[in-house]
Amino acid sequence: MLLLAFDTATPAVTAAVHDGTAVLAESYEVDARRHGELLLPTIGDVLRTAGVDKRELTAIAVGVGPGPYTGLRVGLVTAAALGHALGLPVHGVCTLDAIAHQARREGLTGPFTAATDARRKEVYWAAYDEDGTRTEGPAVDRPGDLTPPQRSVGAGALLYPETFPGATGPEHVSAGALADFAAAELAAGRDLLPNAPLYLRRPDAQVPAGYKAVLPA
Repeated sequence: MLLLAFDTATPAVTAAVHDGTAVLAESYEVDARRHGELLLPTIGDVLRTAGVDKRELTAIAVGVGPGPYTGLRVGLVTAAALGHALGLPVHGVCTLDAIAHQARREGLTGPFTAATDARRKEVYWAAYDEDGTRTEGPAVDRPGDLTPPQRSVGAGALLYPETFPGATGPEHVSAGALADFAAAELAAGRDLLPNAPLYLRRPDAQVPAGYKAVLPA
């Protein structure tokens, strides 16, 4: 297996190459306004660092959110275009699952919540048991409406310490963790998600109420 993985569902622009056993190369840069500008060069960089030609890839894994509309669609469209051009299957991964997988690899134990910033004073979140299996979510809610487990990770949890006391990293998703999660799931014969967005709510940018189209005379 030679898996290319990337994610643009959080402020991080991150990509990695995984050989089915370990991460061969990874890049991670936090810049919420430059997903479209950074993603393709980042993919090129990790392929070169790994010594892998894109024609050698066997699959693509992409984070499908939940996340903001604009950033998330950059990764999904790129995955669809590369998959079509190279004739590769494209597997979707819940971004929160990748964050949870990284937290487990870094030694987190017991039930926990992973949460990212959904803006509008809300968080995207999911709950995981002591084995790291998702038990609830993904969902979007105001932090004050949640009663999470004692342990929590992610940028959303770190933003609201009154709801998520003692929250820790990882703050954003890592493509290396996403790739490792996807490779393990595929090796176990478990299905991943389609390349479709987990938006959970309407885009921030909407047509104003009462908008009237102007038709040509």
